[in-house]
Amino acid sequence: MEAQPTMNCFATLLLLSAFVYTASAVTHYSIPEEMEVGSVVANLAADLGIDVQTLGKRKIRLDILANKKYLDVNKDTGDLFILERIDREYLCISKTVCYLKMEVILENPVRIFNIELEILDINDNAPHFRRDTINLDISESTAAGERFSLSNAVDPDIGSNSIKGYHLSDSANFDIEIQTGRDGSKFADLILKKSLDREEQAIHNLILTAVDGGVPARSGTASIIVRVLDTNDNAPQFDKDSYTINLTENAPIGSLVVKLNASDKDEGTNSDLLYSYSLYTSEKTQQTFSLNPNNGEIRVKELINYEDFRIYDMEIIATDKGANSLTGKCKVKILITDMNDNHPEISIRSVTSPVKEDVAVNTVIAVVSVSDKDSGENGQVDIHISADLPFALKESSDNYYELLVSEPLDREKLPEYDITITVTDRGNPPLSDNETITLELLDVNDNVPQFPQTFYTIPVMENNAPGASLSSITAVDPDLHENQYLVYFIIEKEIANTSMSMLFSINPENGNLYALKTFDYEIEKDFLFHIEARDSGVPPLSSNVTVHIIIMDQNDNTPLIVSPWRAQGSEVKETIPRSTDKGTLIAKVIAIDSDSVHNSRITYQFLQNTDATLFSLDQYNGEIRTMRMFSYRDSRDQRLVVIAKDNGEPALSATVTIKLSTVETALKTYTEVPLEYDIFSDLNLYLVIGLGSVSFLLLITILVTIVLKCQKAKPSKAAPPSRNSVISERNSTIADSTLVSNDAYWYSLFLAETRKGKLVVRQPVPKGARYIVSSIPRSTGLTETSDSAASTLQASTTTSSSST
Repeated sequence: MEAQPTMNCFATLLLLSAFVYTASAVTHYSIPEEMEVGSVVANLAADLGIDVQTLGKRKIRLDILANKKYLDVNKDTGDLFILERIDREYLCISKTVCYLKMEVILENPVRIFNIELEILDINDNAPHFRRDTINLDISESTAAGERFSLSNAVDPDIGSNSIKGYHLSDSANFDIEIQTGRDGSKFADLILKKSLDREEQAIHNLILTAVDGGVPARSGTASIIVRVLDTNDNAPQFDKDSYTINLTENAPIGSLVVKLNASDKDEGTNSDLLYSYSLYTSEKTQQTFSLNPNNGEIRVKELINYEDFRIYDMEIIATDKGANSLTGKCKVKILITDMNDNHPEISIRSVTSPVKEDVAVNTVIAVVSVSDKDSGENGQVDIHISADLPFALKESSDNYYELLVSEPLDREKLPEYDITITVTDRGNPPLSDNETITLELLDVNDNVPQFPQTFYTIPVMENNAPGASLSSITAVDPDLHENQYLVYFIIEKEIANTSMSMLFSINPENGNLYALKTFDYEIEKDFLFHIEARDSGVPPLSSNVTVHIIIMDQNDNTPLIVSPWRAQGSEVKETIPRSTDKGTLIAKVIAIDSDSVHNSRITYQFLQNTDATLFSLDQYNGEIRTMRMFSYRDSRDQRLVVIAKDNGEPALSATVTIKLSTVETALKTYTEVPLEYDIFSDLNLYLVIGLGSVSFLLLITILVTIVLKCQKAKPSKAAPPSRNSVISERNSTIADSTLVSNDAYWYSLFLAETRKGKLVVRQPVPKGARYIVSSIPRSTGLTETSDSAASTLQASTTTSSSST
């Protein structure tokens, strides 16, 4: 059904008004507010006498005048139903009767029906006060029956649903009276039933409740706070009506005698009090004692003497500051008690200070006299000093005492004593006096210098710069001045005809220790000497400490390859048969390093290997062995370059070049000298023999070193070794080892390797000599027993001694 605009509708109605029948009757309906949306009000078609079947053709519609559309007509059934919730309080503000006027319009033919819908009120709103809290200030002097207007409550509902009455919470002082206005509204007045007393209750909290007449009834509350205003209706009162105070004579001026306390139950200025003497208080009393007008404190104003005046009477008035001031009174009696008011006196004479710390026990330090002007027990005195001091008091005559030294004194423990002498009489309470004597002790040289340690171990890296600081070795002396000034010395000690003062130097003032030369770990391992600290006292005292200098090794020595021997810069040539079996020992590289154990650990590696599949090198013992048998493809000449590297940081190394030549035939047997060779296939046997040899040589070296240190070595010419001795040595198999001593003599170990045996020759070399190691090269042409068959070790010295 197509809707027509409202303006066009009204225009059509005006033009056709002469031809339209208009009903003069008004249809009236009544509904309560807040009906649910969709609720049916009435069957409009039946009430208006309209056929329901024609509603759709006649285009029925509903217009609500001057309001939003709250209702509508069901065109199928003709029912008038709620389209939107209706709130009477919103629709008809401040109206007791609420109507909603509507027009029902039909077309074909046009008819208009007037409908009046009355909206009935329901109790959907609770009363509420415009202010939740009502504050009232009421003076406690207000008479009973006084009225106080209260803020009324409002309820948007009407009729019986509006406010019906008020209720007040229980109160002994207040009640309410309900008033009705011209418009029927109700409000309450607060009535004072009973006079108020602020001192009993300063604030009254009341609850005012407004109740409407709906079913069920609704209510709202407001809080009434009544503050009671004070009036000056209470006089000040003291804690007690009379006070009796005991006061000793000679009480200090300004000391508190008593603090009077008066209170007033009123508040504000009505409770502010002022204290004053009454006319019954004598002038003498007012001159002797002062009264604070604000807090009631009575204090001593003049010196009080028991012998002059013993009792003081006074009357005190407390007055409030109210408009009509009120007063309160009390009496005070002050009793003066006698006391021990004369202090004992002490006088110190003949003080001896300062004294030396080694002063003898029982020496008199001072003479003390005491006195007291009192009599009886008040005039008897006792004298004492602190018990923890090394002094004592000895009575010499009446009221005279001697101050003595009772224990040995030590300035280093306590350089100064404050001796407090206290004298106390026997009065009640006792009085006392004290004097302090300051006794200063003079130092004597009674303490030897003390080193913090009894033994110093100082590590020094070799190759140090001459003059380098090694450490600071200082002692302490608790004495003073010249007795404390220390001088440091190195106690002379010769090592190998060398004085310690040539090796080390110490600063005599601060104990800084310096090295005077560069040390070499391979020559000198450590030094042991003493340092003395001597004070400047008379006589001087001293002490010493042991210093152990340990030379630390640096990796400053390059490994020296001693086997296989070679001329400087030359290659080592070896000849081996091509029929050599797999695992055969071809050569053994031996290097020595004169550094410490850590820096002298040698490892071996190939720098160059003609055929990496043919030879292997043991990195720890330097043995070069065949990894397989030679084949016809292998070159006849093999060149091996081996590097020996130590374990230092950074590592140092040396290299040797071994040139191997292979031949088809085996080496010619050396027959002219009947040598017997032991062929060892067991590696463990080699190791056992090698360890035994090294141990034996080490023991011999230590014994020789001890002998050389104990007695001066005599130069002697070593006899050349005979062939027989060399040959006999060849009959014993000694493991590869090298022993080099850094003591008075260098020992060099010569190894001459043959294919199946080893020849060892050891010769001493004088100190300072350079050594040359030579070995017998392996050769197939060795057929005769000649001097060339024996290895030689030559030593040439800078002196005129002959070569051995």
